[in-house]
Amino acid sequence: MTWKSRGAAALMAVALAAALGACAPAESADRVGGQATGHATPAAFQAAVNIAGDATDVAVDTLVKVTPSSGTLTSVAVTGVGSSTKGGPSTSTVPGAIGQDGTWTATERLDPATVYTVVATGTSGAGESSVTSRFTTVALTLKQQIHATITNQSGSTYGVAMPVDVTFDLPVADRTSFEQALQVTTVPAQNGSWGWLSDREVQWRPENYFEPGTKVTVQANLNGVSAGDGKYGQNSASADFTIGQSRITKVDLSSKQLTQYVDGAVVATVPVSGGKSGSTTRSGTSVVMEKLAQTRMASETIGIANDSADGYDLQVKYAIRITTSGEFLHAAPWNAAYFGRSNQSHGCVGMGTADAQKLFGIIQIGDPVVVTGTSRPLDSGNGWTAWNDSWEQWQARSALA
Repeated sequence: MTWKSRGAAALMAVALAAALGACAPAESADRVGGQATGHATPAAFQAAVNIAGDATDVAVDTLVKVTPSSGTLTSVAVTGVGSSTKGGPSTSTVPGAIGQDGTWTATERLDPATVYTVVATGTSGAGESSVTSRFTTVALTLKQQIHATITNQSGSTYGVAMPVDVTFDLPVADRTSFEQALQVTTVPAQNGSWGWLSDREVQWRPENYFEPGTKVTVQANLNGVSAGDGKYGQNSASADFTIGQSRITKVDLSSKQLTQYVDGAVVATVPVSGGKSGSTTRSGTSVVMEKLAQTRMASETIGIANDSADGYDLQVKYAIRITTSGEFLHAAPWNAAYFGRSNQSHGCVGMGTADAQKLFGIIQIGDPVVVTGTSRPLDSGNGWTAWNDSWEQWQARSALA
């Protein structure tokens, strides 16, 4: 090779090296001559919990929220470890959902004396990662926790007058907060309202009797809800039930006749005898609460000695309870001479055994029983008395009215 050709090759080699250096990725070298040449590292996913890390004595009515501060939140797991009623550890999870703003919000509140761990997972330019936070809730005594019970049993079929009935083992001072946590869904949809009978019982009824075949779903999301006076809901509960055929019983104690309607048609007319003077049967709209094929009835339960002249202690057949104070529709063959003629019972509505058996086979829990013809009104709360109010009166019982 001549000098000239060697010189040309050298120049080409320098030019190629320069070209390769110009095309090399910037991040292939961190620093040249002491100066950085790479891009900034992408920020990792970060999120903030609305409860400080390692916080203690956190109120149980707190709704946990997780808000992303860098990246996109994809999931949140909130798990708790506390003490069960048997003394051992118990675990629980708190459900929630990510809203349109990207923030996760719990849909249930917290249990007392529980250590919660929050794990929030998300993505960013740096990939997927998680952040973890922990806190502990305040301890509560049983006297500070109110247990709710839904009377309606899931899977049951009830009559058209059956109210949704929720009872509490301790008085509720903050009725508004509790009522806001209660929900009833009916299919087909029917307008209804909650009404408080006392600080330990609240009921829901539609404006008119339920439509036969209605599907009813009850949600009492009361766990952790403030009840006022330093008390909180101890549990959440739910129930699903169905409304059956329309079966309405009307008792006219002026004529001493009971008429049974099924889907609006009369299926039975029965002579009866109601309460005598001093034990007058209450007039009003009651709801069938219980059916007993046979039960003992003793006068001592209403303050009359069993062995007194006016006392009794009997095994009664086909008893249908309509009040908590003890009024029933039932067989009363010992009063046969008075059926259709005179009211001579101690407050119940009695009839012949065959008639009572037939009625017992027709009536279902939740059916309305409308009693008329006496001067003694049905007292509120003496049984399921929601239908004894007008619609306006019932709505006024709501804490949200």
